Amino acid sequence: MAPEGEGKTALVTGASSGIGKAFAELLAEKGYGLILTARRRDRLEALAADLATRHGVPTRIVVADLADPEAPARMVAELGGARVDLLVNNAGYGVPGSYTNVAWSEHQRFMQIMVTAVCDLTYRLLPGMVERGWGRIINIASVAGMVPAPAGHTLYGAAKAFVIRFSEALSAENAATGVHVTAVSPGFTYSEFHDVTGTRDKMNRVPAMLWLDATTVAKEGYAAVMAGDAVVVNGRIYRILIWLNGVLPKRLARWVSGSAGRRYRKA
Repeated sequence: MAPEGEGKTALVTGASSGIGKAFAELLAEKGYGLILTARRRDRLEALAADLATRHGVPTRIVVADLADPEAPARMVAELGGARVDLLVNNAGYGVPGSYTNVAWSEHQRFMQIMVTAVCDLTYRLLPGMVERGWGRIINIASVAGMVPAPAGHTLYGAAKAFVIRFSEALSAENAATGVHVTAVSPGFTYSEFHDVTGTRDKMNRVPAMLWLDATTVAKEGYAAVMAGDAVVVNGRIYRILIWLNGVLPKRLARWVSGSAGRRYRKA
């Protein structure tokens, strides 16, 4: 029996670590050819070589910084017309601190990576999927986009809420085309995310039951997009928390979220 992804190619952004790397490993196991993109060439080369050796799938890398508004166009041009059947928009990070305590240039960079590049790459690659009658788009969102936003990391929840709504709309628009779009919404996930934002000390105080592992997030996300689910919340504990958020009075939900933010975020 042929591997599920045989003859298909997946492009994963932010593939050098964390959830992006977990998706790359999962897709290689399933036989997809891979296009891996991130800023760190050494990590990409090592990962591509490892996956090609272990799984016998074609791999290539595209080094790019999605903070550059021209990066998506250059990435697609570098592919030289190569088809992309599955897109994982994963690249991302957080900006700690309150809104006006962060330079506007940093906010611009953040929104370019977290929102504009996601839309741009999708806009460029979706038409080919529709034309071929098969495609999968996975956008990495977060439970932060589903609950009241606390102080600090001001644009993070807003960006993730956008990604969720964007994915829902695309899923509905393309329901009859053979293209599935899913927003994957994990909570706290073991990765380098909090090292990059400088909040590792705070995050070490998060109870163990709230942590997810990237491999499980990737497996659940892949299963969801193949099933045609527009949104998936990773982890039973987070599904319960999202349900509670929906039934609690809004003022109480905001208080709970704000309390958590003060414990685990840099305001």
